[in-house]
Amino acid sequence: MLMKSDADRQAVHGQWQVLAILSLAIVLSMTTWFSATAIINELKETWAIDGAAAAWLTNAVQIGFVVGALGASLLNIPDIVPARWLMAISACLAAAANLALLIAPSGEVAIALRFVTGIALAGIYPPALKVISTWFLHGRGLALGIVIGALTLGSAFPHLLRAVTSDLNWKLVVAATSGMTLLGALLMARFAVEGPHRYARATFDPRQIGRVLRNKPVMLANIGYFGHMWELYAMWGWFLAFAQAALVQHNVDTSYASMITFVVVASGVVGCVLGGVMADRIGRTATTALMMVVSGLCALLIGFAFDAPLWVFLTVAIIWGISVIGDSAQFSAIVTEIGESSSVGTALALQLGLGFALTVIAIRVVPEIAAAMGSWQWTFLVLVPGPFIGVIAMLMLRRMPDAIKIAHGRK
Repeated sequence: MLMKSDADRQAVHGQWQVLAILSLAIVLSMTTWFSATAIINELKETWAIDGAAAAWLTNAVQIGFVVGALGASLLNIPDIVPARWLMAISACLAAAANLALLIAPSGEVAIALRFVTGIALAGIYPPALKVISTWFLHGRGLALGIVIGALTLGSAFPHLLRAVTSDLNWKLVVAATSGMTLLGALLMARFAVEGPHRYARATFDPRQIGRVLRNKPVMLANIGYFGHMWELYAMWGWFLAFAQAALVQHNVDTSYASMITFVVVASGVVGCVLGGVMADRIGRTATTALMMVVSGLCALLIGFAFDAPLWVFLTVAIIWGISVIGDSAQFSAIVTEIGESSSVGTALALQLGLGFALTVIAIRVVPEIAAAMGSWQWTFLVLVPGPFIGVIAMLMLRRMPDAIKIAHGRK
């Protein structure tokens, strides 16, 4: 018979093993998110589409994710369907929709396929957060930070693939990301199991949404998340174009822009882990507020760095890459701690769905501003209000009595 200490050590080993394997699966599956964005120039030529239509290849994923997440939330799917099957089937659908780009006859069909990809990804990301939360009571901030770090690395990977295969056909990027996502689906089917701290099993109840919306602490966490999301995906989605324009100013070959974009986006992995450690030690509301102050300042300063010495531009960009995603996991962690146990999956899906709905607007607005200005230099100023609104929301949440539930009192 195992001694208690041995059982505890096995439990700890089990939780970190699940976290590591699911993080790998998320890295693999999330490569489909920006697979089209990384090869946008080739796709524009292939289907003879203009810049506005090309923007929809990115935006369609966001809209699909919103539809998928909100639909799942309305039907309570994340709290009813076993996570392993929801995640695995969704990953297979994402891989198939992404692979179908190889035979898409037009830009319109490609946009529809990107929409389906977004719907599928909504069946991976929110359930993954819930599954990992059932394995971690202590250290949940770090654990969820690692999950978001995996999402970040997966989102950045197509830019790396494009950078190192610039002389190869764009179809390699599509095929590789689809294959990686299928591998991720296999890992999810085997390892996406709930831990010992399971949430109450829910039944279908449309009133769950109303209860989530009336929960003021949860909604303050959501407002903080919305401010964060206004900035995040517009920055990720358009930094490649911004970097290309900046390199022209520096008389540097624009082919380096894909590698720079990969480094900037992938640096967010450091931010996610750092944010998780900070949140578990100094508090989630303090960490999110600090990260959003830094990222908001970077959104403000990147315009000044646009034509500054290249090392200044890269420094500001990397700090922005670290801070813009470093707080993301903590908004979800807060919801798992202050939301009703039986509706955690629904609350997470709602938070993510509404947050991604905002990204659709931001992603659409940014290139319009660049076109109106005739330059990318000051375009990202439109993102600055988001994180600062988020800071206000998190400081308000910090003052509420329910904040004592956050991170075992480390609010």
